[in-house]
Amino acid sequence: ASMMQAMRWGCARGVFSNEAGLGSAAISAAAATTDHPSRQGYISMTGTFFDTIVVCSITGLTIASSGVLGSTGADGKIVTGAALTIQAFSTVMGKAGGWIVTVGIALFAFSTIIGWEYHGEKALEYLVHKPLYCYIYRIVFSVVAFVGATTSLEIVWNFSDVMNGLMVFPNLISLIALSGVIAEETFDFQDNVLTPERLARKSARLQKETD
Repeated sequence: ASMMQAMRWGCARGVFSNEAGLGSAAISAAAATTDHPSRQGYISMTGTFFDTIVVCSITGLTIASSGVLGSTGADGKIVTGAALTIQAFSTVMGKAGGWIVTVGIALFAFSTIIGWEYHGEKALEYLVHKPLYCYIYRIVFSVVAFVGATTSLEIVWNFSDVMNGLMVFPNLISLIALSGVIAEETFDFQDNVLTPERLARKSARLQKETD
């Protein structure tokens, strides 16, 4: 292990975890109902904190302190991925820990599949404006998801890292090009929406509705 490898895997898994910089989360955020785009931007930023800083840090610290890191399975290979996480939590919580992690991973995986399908479908819908292509996309996506679920973990991770990398470059270029617009919208939100007077009126209105 080296510092370069730690940075490489940390960045790859961090990006895979929270999608920061990929531009995909913005598709879901764009569907929200809000009075200002910057408000939704602030809300979306919390996802990176809870997903990576909280959940992933707890998982990593649990694995590192459990003593199972580097252990081998019945096939003689080093245990990795979800199996390693289940082992780590099981060292303290027993079978309950394994079940909690298993159910959590299943729910996270299912929601991730649905989310990525939505992102791809909305992008395709924007490009072609024909519902037929969206139906075809759903079929192709289902087939690809099945192949990914039955392929070795190493191939899936390598493919995901490459695809995420290809998404990062055009999105970061666009962010740089639109940085002026982003700054303008942010300053407008801070100056005209987050003013004490508006916040006081909103608080009074909410209190009146509650009463």
